[in-house]
Amino acid sequence: MKSKVLALIPNDADVCSTRDAASILGVSLRTAQMWVEQGQLEAWKTPGGHRRIKLRSVEALAQKRAGESGPFRVLVVEDDEDLLDLYLAQIEQWGFPVQVDSALNGLEGLIKIGENLPNILITDLNMPEIDGIQMIRTLNGKYGSDKFHIVVVTALSEQEVSARGGLPAGVSLMRKPLSFDQLKGYLQACLAMAKETNAVQAETRAAV
Repeated sequence: MKSKVLALIPNDADVCSTRDAASILGVSLRTAQMWVEQGQLEAWKTPGGHRRIKLRSVEALAQKRAGESGPFRVLVVEDDEDLLDLYLAQIEQWGFPVQVDSALNGLEGLIKIGENLPNILITDLNMPEIDGIQMIRTLNGKYGSDKFHIVVVTALSEQEVSARGGLPAGVSLMRKPLSFDQLKGYLQACLAMAKETNAVQAETRAAV
């Protein structure tokens, strides 16, 4: 089924704007621009400086994204690079079947999530550019509260978090200094739930 945006583009058109491509693919404008720069979308600029993208490349990328179940993804957003390295090293050491990515602030985190939705987002709150609370609110508005798991790891008190507007329902909170045993247990539980969900979906498909 064609997206609503794609249906609005004339049938005889073979190109679209970057904004149209972003809407078709369900990503931010910046993410679509990055995919053009990386060559994932075929595009060129008009004499007036406007970017035009081939519809067939947009449709091909949309089909590819729809057909990818992909690995179990974990995104860690933390501006303390030493702590970020510790996260990555510890998760790798656990040997879980996950793909781990990282970002240094909320803005970079939003871009990474626009490219590939994680199964779990682990984030700090105090960060430059866009802080963790702003990032979570943006994600909650765009994807809802049940698209992926969110874990906030912070040294802020409950009163300080509340003073900033609080966290949406469903967000897990862990305190700094972080207990990596606590995080390990959380990841194990999420992986178990994902495995059970995948098994149910496989049974449903087989029964159709």
